[in-house]
Amino acid sequence: MHSIEFMSGPPVLDDPALLDAYSQAVVSAADKVSPAVVNVEVHQRVATPQGPREARGGGSGFVFTPDGFVLTNSHVVHAAARIEVSLVDGSRYSAMLIGDDPGSDLAVLRIDAPDLAPAELGDSGQVRVGQLVIAIGNPLGFESSVTAGVVSALGRSLRSSSGRLIDDIIQTDAALNPGNSGGPLVTSDGRVVGVNTATIRPAQGICFAIGINTAKFVAGRLIRDGRIKRSYIGVVGQTMSLTRNVVRFHALQQDRGILVLSVEPASPAAEAGVRERDIIVSFDGQRVSGIDDLQRLLTDVRIGALSRLVVLRGAEKLEIVVTPVEIREPAR
Repeated sequence: MHSIEFMSGPPVLDDPALLDAYSQAVVSAADKVSPAVVNVEVHQRVATPQGPREARGGGSGFVFTPDGFVLTNSHVVHAAARIEVSLVDGSRYSAMLIGDDPGSDLAVLRIDAPDLAPAELGDSGQVRVGQLVIAIGNPLGFESSVTAGVVSALGRSLRSSSGRLIDDIIQTDAALNPGNSGGPLVTSDGRVVGVNTATIRPAQGICFAIGINTAKFVAGRLIRDGRIKRSYIGVVGQTMSLTRNVVRFHALQQDRGILVLSVEPASPAAEAGVRERDIIVSFDGQRVSGIDDLQRLLTDVRIGALSRLVVLRGAEKLEIVVTPVEIREPAR
């Protein structure tokens, strides 16, 4: 007779062991990143019927370089008269605003403090739905608070206070509250993959973080230039649907475009000959199906560069050469 051997599979963890592993992952990540997390206190001058007075606000942030650069949200520090940063050991430092970009809701501060422990930045492109993430911040004044959850969705877009869409948004159910803004969203190995930025009220468990890959790019430009340069062509438009006949007649790859409602006088679009009622369908070879598509394409590399705009005008499809110029974000 032949004997039969039963091969044992991988060990099955019981519920307490699973909970212990989960807890250890959260504890380990929090221990690694918490020394880099800061409380950002903002002092602003506001006008009141009784005269100007000082108002206070705040949020979170985290040190991301050994020489004291701090990443936070633009809406936390915008228009601040004075900014102070508190480290996890309670020490307080005056902070300099290096750059502020309302279009991405990111800002960079700098403090002069010794022996800083910067957070390690990860890669938001490697994040997966269902992955464990930990949010660390100072919600409602409770310093170094830690919440945990999972990545609920990737590739979301969120509209900033300036009206621009922020791409590479991570949706998570790790609880966020006022004061968490600007704090890090961290993986179980202690790498920052997002900057916590917003919640949807009164929904529960729908919270958002700006992907760290976006934050790396923006922070680098803010440190270099103090601001993010973007281009514009000077049109006001709205997204409109195109009929099937129009799509077939012009051999288009999309069924929507931008209807030009007005053209700003002396703007690049006006000088190039763009007219009201034109329908923009392409910019520099890229399909344009709406205003947000055009905004994404109008980056700093387009400033001063000849660009080809394809528009529908009546029964014609025209190619117009336009030269975008730099636009500065409006003050809020």
